[in-house]
Amino acid sequence: SKNKVGFEDRVTLTRHRLAQHKMYQLQTPYDPDMRDWLMAASFGDGLPRGTEGQPGSKLPDVFQAAVLPMRDQMVYPRAVSPLSVGRERSLRALDVGTKSGMVVALAQKDPTLEEPRPSDLYPIGVVCNVGRMLRMPDGSTTVLVQGRARVRVLEWVRSTAFLQARVQLIDEPISDSPATEALMRAVLALFERVVMLNEALPEDAYVYAMNVNDPGWLSDMIAQTLPLQMSERQAILETIDANARLQKLSTILARELDVLELEDKIQANAQNEVDRSQREYYLRERMRAIQTELGELDGELRDVNNLRSRLTAAQVPDVARARAEQELNRLAQLPSMAPDTGVLRTYIEWILDLPWHEKTQDNLDITHAQKILDERHFGLPKAKERVLEYIAVRKLTQQQGHKMRSPIICFVGPPGTGKTSLARSIADALGRKFVRMSVGGVRDEAEIRGHRRTYVGALPGRILQMMKRADTLNPLFVLDEIDKLGEDFRGDPSAALLEVLDPEQNFEFEDHYLDIPYDLSKVLWVTTANSLDPLPPALRDRMEVIEFPGYVEEEKLEIAQRFLVPKQIADNGLLPKQLTLSDEVIKRLVREYTYEAGVRELDREIAKVCRKVARSVAENKRHVQRINPDMLHKYLGPPQFDYGLMEEVDQIGVANGLAWNEAGGDVMPIEVSLVEGKGSLTLTGSLGDVMQESAQAALSFARVRAKEYGISAKVFEKSDIHVHVAEGAIPKDGPSAGIAIATALISALTKVPVRRDVAMTGEITLRGRVLPIGGLKEKILAAHRAGLRTLIMPRKNVKDLDEVPRRIQRDMTLVQVGSMEEVLKIAMTRALAPRPSVPARRARPARVAPVRPPTKPTVKSTRRI
Repeated sequence: SKNKVGFEDRVTLTRHRLAQHKMYQLQTPYDPDMRDWLMAASFGDGLPRGTEGQPGSKLPDVFQAAVLPMRDQMVYPRAVSPLSVGRERSLRALDVGTKSGMVVALAQKDPTLEEPRPSDLYPIGVVCNVGRMLRMPDGSTTVLVQGRARVRVLEWVRSTAFLQARVQLIDEPISDSPATEALMRAVLALFERVVMLNEALPEDAYVYAMNVNDPGWLSDMIAQTLPLQMSERQAILETIDANARLQKLSTILARELDVLELEDKIQANAQNEVDRSQREYYLRERMRAIQTELGELDGELRDVNNLRSRLTAAQVPDVARARAEQELNRLAQLPSMAPDTGVLRTYIEWILDLPWHEKTQDNLDITHAQKILDERHFGLPKAKERVLEYIAVRKLTQQQGHKMRSPIICFVGPPGTGKTSLARSIADALGRKFVRMSVGGVRDEAEIRGHRRTYVGALPGRILQMMKRADTLNPLFVLDEIDKLGEDFRGDPSAALLEVLDPEQNFEFEDHYLDIPYDLSKVLWVTTANSLDPLPPALRDRMEVIEFPGYVEEEKLEIAQRFLVPKQIADNGLLPKQLTLSDEVIKRLVREYTYEAGVRELDREIAKVCRKVARSVAENKRHVQRINPDMLHKYLGPPQFDYGLMEEVDQIGVANGLAWNEAGGDVMPIEVSLVEGKGSLTLTGSLGDVMQESAQAALSFARVRAKEYGISAKVFEKSDIHVHVAEGAIPKDGPSAGIAIATALISALTKVPVRRDVAMTGEITLRGRVLPIGGLKEKILAAHRAGLRTLIMPRKNVKDLDEVPRRIQRDMTLVQVGSMEEVLKIAMTRALAPRPSVPARRARPARVAPVRPPTKPTVKSTRRI
């Protein structure tokens, strides 16, 4: 906006010049008479009187004149305006008007019309005196005209070669009332503010307006100056009354003032921001120049130089180096307050912090590795053997100069069996860094592959974060609880792990954030899971599975005495001489206070005993240094489990099945009872579809073999059969309980008890065949843990006995069967007697009665012989 003080000073100066009669001398090519006439008209001295058609002549009330159509221009009385004329008809009308000295200017209703007709023009216009014309190079003509008075078209005389009409002068009433004076002052005040805010309006326009005393002339002069629409200009022209004209003009000026003030405010705010930015940039550049002269650089430039120095010294692949240099150049050009500065700096630092070539040297001493594994872990022969094989193969391939792909090992077993701790021992044996990442519950694919840099707060995935923490290219990387991966609308993390674990892809793993290939082929991957069932087949195919069985009682005793007891004594601040746990105490803990495949709960129970003793030592009280089995009730409360206790007597309709879950194996008693009914089958105990089908198959087998086992066919029609599996709150499913259900069902139907010391597992068919099942090792360990010494198993599962410890096989009687006849011979307390068959009646020979004379009829007997 304009400087208000300067504007007021110029207004005062102009008034002074007017008072001194120092008028502007128009620098135009017109003759002196025209210049004096225009100058007089512009400053309100009135029109000189002279001959008709000349500037000072008097016009008649009605006269005939050429009509000049105007598209987007308007001429008001007493106003001087240049007009650009280019149409042929308008040029002819202008030639006629030049000869007569005047022309009538009428505005077009539609400015797009090239050849307007009389009906396309407004009926009220302005008669104008024509000044000098100038021919332009483009063929158009520019003419300077001055409006003299308003006229109304009475009739059209010509419309072919050019437009000509008879017009009548419009008398404008003169008003000098106080209301008119107030309107003039209000309009002048608004016009002054508009001139101050509008850069397109000359500052002298307000001075000219101040010297106009006539209200009509003032409204026309301001309307001629303002940038209005043609409709608004025509409306002001057609308003004859000066007061009404001023009222319309004040409304237009108020509206224009509101727009200009808002525009000025926006422009001022923008200018302030630009000025501040320019000032900050200027000061920053000066500071940088001063610091450069003094040898001191600002923090931003120092960080950029440090990053550039680190990039020069770092061993980074060419692709990563090119990307880092590109982003570093962008960072150097950005100001410190730019929002992308932190994003670029973080990205470059991630490239520099990741290990690209740093590797640890593997310790391939097989004897050393075996010593570490045996010292830290008891048992687990298959896992230890696989680790030693890997070390041996790697040693030979290095000697021969070949490259070896790192295997992806999956440890599968119940909780607490030492999967993660064995992986840590393997890392120590090889001399590699150990990193662990738990993927249990991960549902977002970005947790594996990272977020793209377009997101706010984006970071690389957890894979690269762990690689940065390892600071080596070949750590031992444990993906814990891989079977607990989730999946939702954010993606499938198990699918993202395919690229991580596939040797054909992981040498060019691309994180979404880094967007640069990263080599993961040197990593030794170890995954852990409790079960392989939840894993997708594609992910399972890329892993080498090593199963971790549950521990038997002797193994738990050895693990406790070697590792758990010394660890808990040290962790609770005790000395070895202050507490001793005998083997009998450990066995009691295993049998009565824990029921698990691993040793995690056993470790907790030992910790409870150590804490009780530690409190007595801390309070300087007398304490027992050697705990005996009878004292466990005092420290741990009553026993939680009935370990090794069987039923006191053999029962009818009860068979011991075996189950397999994530925690290992478990004994699953199956009960069958008969009640009077209509032959329906009821299954309870949260049984799955497969287990319900096994019960249906067992019932069909019993009905088919009912005659052989001495079962009456009417029992199935008049009795309801109820099959129940204990612990109904726990879902159960699988086909391995088929022979147990069939045994309990036949026992209930024949009233023959089932041996209480026998456990069984196997799938049954309708013909009574026994099919193989899974999880045999865990089931055998569960039966042994429960004190059951006879186990019936499918004959086709003999191959799985290699995984069962030899001592367990010696303690138990493992019977392999192929049919239900073999199962019933072992499981039942006595042999099943077939139902005696009813002998068929012997046919009597036909007798021919002799012909006798009719006698009195006799009564026949109804008794059957």
